[in-house]
Amino acid sequence: MPNPPDPARVRVLADRAALGRTAAAVVAMALRTRLAEKPRVRTVFAAAPSQLELLDALVREPGIDWTRVDAFHMDEYLDLPPQAPQRFGNWLRAAFFDRVPLGSVHLIQPGADAQRTVDEYAGALAAAPIDLVCLGIGVNGHVAFNDPPVAELHDPADVKVVELDVVCRRQQVDDGCFDALEQVPRRAITLTVPRLLAADELFCVVPGSHKSRAVREALTGPLGMHCPATALRTHPNCTFFLDRESAAGLPPALLPVG
Repeated sequence: MPNPPDPARVRVLADRAALGRTAAAVVAMALRTRLAEKPRVRTVFAAAPSQLELLDALVREPGIDWTRVDAFHMDEYLDLPPQAPQRFGNWLRAAFFDRVPLGSVHLIQPGADAQRTVDEYAGALAAAPIDLVCLGIGVNGHVAFNDPPVAELHDPADVKVVELDVVCRRQQVDDGCFDALEQVPRRAITLTVPRLLAADELFCVVPGSHKSRAVREALTGPLGMHCPATALRTHPNCTFFLDRESAAGLPPALLPVG
């Protein structure tokens, strides 16, 4: 079993607002550093209410040449109308993509042929290395839409169609994205776990008491598909940003001193 993450890679903040500001400052510094070293930076973003504070604070970070940042996202529902506000591409446009002058935005846009969408998005991702990924952890331990029943930690694919776990679908209702479970699509397109881990640096932002069990398992439990987020511990450059509520179940050795 991989060791728990280096405590220096676990940041615990007082609340969601502080979590968002701190994570945004670290992500912004990584963007500035990379933009000083290379002409373009390719970044993948998660779409979820848990990421709102990060994205809102990142918009306000100074000194980032967004025109040289190429943006992707990590998952998208199937079987929703193109203009549905629950579509993750639409959500990210409103929350972030349309608020900064990004060089390019690559949306997962499901059409009549889901496999064609998968193949095209995989090709866009593979065109050059991914520098940064901003992601979260679901209540069932998922990353992107890699739920425990379908996650493959050594998946040969980069992007694929998946069936969503009922716990994952229930989370979308609890987060206020849908009014009822029946409205939540059963299928989605997702980047796979290996595709996410292929990025050079990961920033995992996880607030809230409802995530504390998943956080504890992800950071201290055995590696495996029962909690896909455990795979994040195998990445040499992944930083976890938590608040006091989401970190409540962690052992003292992983908590900041003082």
